[in-house]
Parts: sequence; C-alpha cells; structure tokens
Amino acid sequence: MSGHNELGEYGEAAATAYLIGKGYVIRHRNWRSGKNELDIVAIQDKELVIVEVKTRRSEDYGQPADVISDRKIRHIVSATDTYIRRFEIDLSVRFDVIFVFGETPPFRIEHIEDAFYPPVW
Repeated sequence: MSGHNELGEYGEAAATAYLIGKGYVIRHRNWRSGKNELDIVAIQDKELVIVEVKTRRSEDYGQPADVISDRKIRHIVSATDTYIRRFEIDLSVRFDVIFVFGETPPFRIEHIEDAFYPPVW
C-alpha cells in the first residue's frame, strides 16, 4: 500500500475513534455502492450521519472546505440514497466532514457537522 493510502487509513481510523468517543454508533466503514464509497456511516441521536474523511499531512495545501467538490457531493448523496434503500433506514440524514491533520498520532481532528446538504437535481 502506498504512503498516501496508509495515511488515509490511519486518518479514517482516527476519525472513527473520535466519533465513537463522542457517542456515535458506527454502522459501516468504507461502504461501497458501485464506484461510490461512504467513508463512515454512523448513528447519533436517531440520525444517520454520513461522514466524509479527508486526511492531510499538513494544512499547507488549501483550506479543508475546498477539497469536497460538487461532483464528490453528488457521489456521496447517490451512495447514501442506495444505502438508505438497501438497509431500509427511516432516519433523517446529516452529512459531516472530518479533516484529519498530521503524519502520525496524535492527529489533529476538525469535525464539521452539516458540512453540506444534498443538491437539488
């Protein structure tokens, strides 16, 4: 596995541990629907939370909010729709983004709740 893939795995593990520590129940990690993937699917307070995780070695390469494109949002929303139908979920949905910064633990974590809303097509 290449270095950036390993860093991404460490970042997702750190994000998962962070969410568990905040009381979230993790349903799935890296859930796939075709080419689309949901990094973390969790439940918090009777709400389905879809979490996109972005891991960076440093904050030198732009602002975190700039790394989630409209196209990526459409893919996440499409995969979420499939997930909800497949597992017959009857909960409201929230889309969060977790940014993980650093090369080794302890990572700095920035959690943005309601980071985006599904686009209207």
